[in-house]
Amino acid sequence: MTETNAITRQPTQLDYASPAQFRFKITKLPKVEYFCTEINIPGLQMSSATQNTALRDIPIPGDKLDFGDLVLTYMVDEKFDNFEELYNWLRGLGIPIDHKDYANLVSAGRDRFPNQGKDFNPSRGTKEQPAVPMGPALSDATLSILSAKNNVIKEVRFIDLFPVSITGASFTQQAQDINYITSTVNFKYSYYEFATPGKTSSKVPTT
Repeated sequence: MTETNAITRQPTQLDYASPAQFRFKITKLPKVEYFCTEINIPGLQMSSATQNTALRDIPIPGDKLDFGDLVLTYMVDEKFDNFEELYNWLRGLGIPIDHKDYANLVSAGRDRFPNQGKDFNPSRGTKEQPAVPMGPALSDATLSILSAKNNVIKEVRFIDLFPVSITGASFTQQAQDINYITSTVNFKYSYYEFATPGKTSSKVPTT
């Protein structure tokens, strides 16, 4: 039953969310997360269906949920190490030169799947027919929302994400001031969920 008491429905937290209070951690990109300057919590959209009636057709919820892209902007370091991290990840997924690129990507991701067994041999697989599940080629990530005192108050956890595009780097000698190079990467993923720090992910309430 919905609570209608005006007193008990008053919010207990009146502070606003600050766009600058965040921290991002992604397993596969340690050199990118440190230089992250901008990131979003993606929007989501659900499909809908229509129930036909003798009068007005009634819209009803569908069963397909579409999550928007996770978009991250970061400062490129002087040696381009973080740019190269993303380049290598995309190259491994896209295998533009050699099928071994994907095998190397899977092998490097064994930190997420350490118990593949003694017969693990990534050289036997390709992206189309991998020798092991695609999990090692993916990564989990966590966006931590911070309080005004930089304490983590909420986490947004992204499951099995991978990059689909990165913007290039432009050089110029005509700039009046030094504008350091930034790059933006778009990620796809299975889904994201909210969680309390140190606890398992939050569940959809049943009441």
